[in-house]
Amino acid sequence: MHTKFIFVTGGVMSGLGKGVTTSSIAKLLQLADQKVSCIKIDPYLNYDAGTMNPIAHGEVFVTDDGGECDMDIGNYERFLNQSIPKSHNITTAQVYSAVTDAERRGEYLGACVQIIPHITDEIKNRVTKIADDEKLDFLIIECGGTVGDIESLPFLEALRQLRVEQGPQNVIFVHVTLAPSLDVVGEQKTKPTQHSVQELRRIGIQPDFLAVRCTLPLEEKTKTKIAMFTNVMPKDVLSCHDAKSIFEVPQILYDQGIMDSIFTKFGIVGMLNTSSNWDKWNKITADMLNHENNKIKIAMVGKYVTLSDSYVSVNHALRHSSASLGRSVEIDWIDSESITDYGILSKYGGILVPGGFGTRGSEGIIQTANFAREKNIPYLGICFGFQLAAISFGRNVLNLQDANSTEIKKDLKYPLVDLLPEQKDISDMGGSLRLGANDIIIKDSTRAYDIYHTSRINKRHRHRYEINSKYIPEFEKNGLVFSAYSDGGKRMEILEIPSHRFYLGVQFHPEFNSRPGFPEKAFTAFVKASSET
Repeated sequence: MHTKFIFVTGGVMSGLGKGVTTSSIAKLLQLADQKVSCIKIDPYLNYDAGTMNPIAHGEVFVTDDGGECDMDIGNYERFLNQSIPKSHNITTAQVYSAVTDAERRGEYLGACVQIIPHITDEIKNRVTKIADDEKLDFLIIECGGTVGDIESLPFLEALRQLRVEQGPQNVIFVHVTLAPSLDVVGEQKTKPTQHSVQELRRIGIQPDFLAVRCTLPLEEKTKTKIAMFTNVMPKDVLSCHDAKSIFEVPQILYDQGIMDSIFTKFGIVGMLNTSSNWDKWNKITADMLNHENNKIKIAMVGKYVTLSDSYVSVNHALRHSSASLGRSVEIDWIDSESITDYGILSKYGGILVPGGFGTRGSEGIIQTANFAREKNIPYLGICFGFQLAAISFGRNVLNLQDANSTEIKKDLKYPLVDLLPEQKDISDMGGSLRLGANDIIIKDSTRAYDIYHTSRINKRHRHRYEINSKYIPEFEKNGLVFSAYSDGGKRMEILEIPSHRFYLGVQFHPEFNSRPGFPEKAFTAFVKASSET
C-alpha cells in the first residue's frame, strides 16, 4: 500500500494539544495493525531544541541516535512504544542549511534559489524519504506553531503541495483548534475555530477533520455550526474535551468514529480485527488512572520547576512506575534555588533530582542529596543529580570541603566532576554534548544489577561533564560504590550507597526509555522504595 499521510496543523494559539492529537491518531492506526510513525515540524530558527531554555519550551527530548528534539517526539515514543530517530524532528534551520549548502555546492545549476520551489522541495523530500525508507503504512506529520505565523508558511505550503502531488486519496488534513466557554455553563464559542479555518483555507488547505479543544464535550449544535462555517462534515468535527489522562484521548477519538472516517477517506476496507490490541492498551490506560486513592508523595527538587513540562518525561516515568505497582504518584516540584528548609523533605516518600546544567540552584541540590543520605530517604539522581550527589558525598563524608564540579566553579582543589576529555576543544554549544544511547556495563552483586537483572544495558545520555576517576578509590573506600560504567571503564554511569534504603544516581537519562505499561526499571525500584515508608 502507498504510504498515507496525515498532516496535523493548529490554530488560535499554541498549547492546544497538537502533539497529543498526533500521537492519539498514530496510536489508533497502530492498534489497527498498521506500520506508523510521526514527524514533528518546528518552524523556529534553532537547528534543534538543544540550546533552548526548558522553562520556555519544555524539556529537550533525546533520541537513541543522539537527537536533541522537541518534547512531542517523547509523546510519540510513549504512545507508540517505539523509538523515533532524530530525522523525524524537522526545523527551519535544518531545511535552510541544507538548501544553502546545496547552493554553495552548485547543485541548483545557476538557478535563483527561492522559498518556492527550493525550500518547499527540501521539506517534501524529507517527509517522503522517511515514508519510503521506513516503508510506512501511515505517516503523521505535526506542523508546529499556529496557522498565520510567518515562520510556518513555507511548511504549510509544502504540505499543500504534497496533497496535490500525492493525490487527495493519500493525504488527510487534521486541524486542531479551540471552542472556548466563557464560564462552566456558558455557550461554546465557535468564532476562533471559524477564523482559524478561514486562515488555513486562504493558503489553500481545506481540513478534512477538526479536532476541537474544549473543556466539556462539544455540543451537537456547536458541531453543526462549526461544520457549516468550515466546510467540514459534522461527523468529522471531533470533540477533544478535557480528560483525566492524555492516554484516554485515543478512545475519545475512536468513539466519535474517526477511524471509520479515516479509512473511508483513504479508500481502505477490510481492516483486521484488533480487539486484542485494544485490550492491552485499555489495560495500560486503566492502570494509569485507577489508583488515585493510593498515592506516593515524591519531591522533585530541580532548577526548572516553574514549568512542569521542563521535566515531562520524568513526570511520565514516575507515573508509569507507580501504575505498575498499583499506586499513583503525587509530585511536588521544589525549586532548588529557593529551598532553605530541608526538613520539609522529610514528609516525602522519596526525593528525585532530575537533570540540569549550570551554577544556579546547584547548592540546593547538593544539600538535598546530603539530606536524603543522612535521613535515609530514597533518592534518585539523574545526570546533574548524579554528579551533585557525588559532590555532596565528597564534601560531607570524605571531608573535601572545596569539592565541586568544574562546570560550577573553575578553580577547584577537589574537582570531583570534570569536563569530558573530548569536550576540551569544543567551542560550539549546540549539538556538542555526549548524546544518544550508549552501552553500559553493570557490576555483579550490586543494587544496579538487582534492578536491571543484566550486566549490560543501553541508555540515552546528554551531558558534558563526568565523574573524575581520580577520586573513585576514595569514594568506594568510604561506602559509595560506582556500580556501572561505560567506554571501557572510563566513565562512571551509576552510583549507589549499599547501606542506604535506596540511594541511586545515574549519569544517563532513564526517563527517555520509560513507556506506559513498560516502566523503566530504575524508576520502578525508586518508586517501590519510596512507597515502603
